[in-house]
Amino acid sequence: MTVQMIPAYNAAGQLAPMEKLEVHRRGLRHPAISVFVRRGDEILLQQRAFGKYHTPGLWANTCCTHPHWGEEMQACASRRLREELGITGLTLSAAGEVEYRADVGGGLTEHEVVQIFTAEAPPDMPLAPAAEEVAATRWMTADALREAIRITPEAYTPWLRIYIDQHYDQIFS
Repeated sequence: MTVQMIPAYNAAGQLAPMEKLEVHRRGLRHPAISVFVRRGDEILLQQRAFGKYHTPGLWANTCCTHPHWGEEMQACASRRLREELGITGLTLSAAGEVEYRADVGGGLTEHEVVQIFTAEAPPDMPLAPAAEEVAATRWMTADALREAIRITPEAYTPWLRIYIDQHYDQIFS
C-alpha cells in the first residue's frame, strides 16, 4: 500500500504535507472536498466500498476526498468524480465551506475544512463506479434521505449526517 500524503495543518497552523492515515489517527485539521451531484430533486449517493480503511459500507454523498499537495479544490472534485464514479463533463458550482470533526471509527477522526461543490446531472448520465471505491450507488430525494438518516443513522457516514442536519440550506439552496 502506498503512503498517501495530504495537506494538513501543523502545530504552527500552516499547511504541510502529511501522511493521510497519521492525519486521521491524530485528528488533525485538514482540507477536503465534498460533491453533491443532483438530478432534479434527487441526490446521487454512493455506498463506500467494503475495503475502505474507515466507514466501509456506509452511504455517503456523491464523492469526497482530500486534495493532493498543491491541487486546486475544484480540480480535485472533478478528479474524484471521474476516479470514483466515471463522471465527467459536469459543471461544478461552489457551495461554500463547512468545517466538522467526527469520529469515523477504528481510532480515526476526520477534522475537515471542506469545500462543498454541487453539480446538476443530465437524466441519462452514465456511471462507472470504481469497485475499490464504491460498492453501490443510488439516487434519493432530499426528503427521503433525511428520513432514512433519521431512521437508520448508522447506515450513513458521519459527515453526510452532519451535512444534512447542519448545512442542508447552504448546500441545496
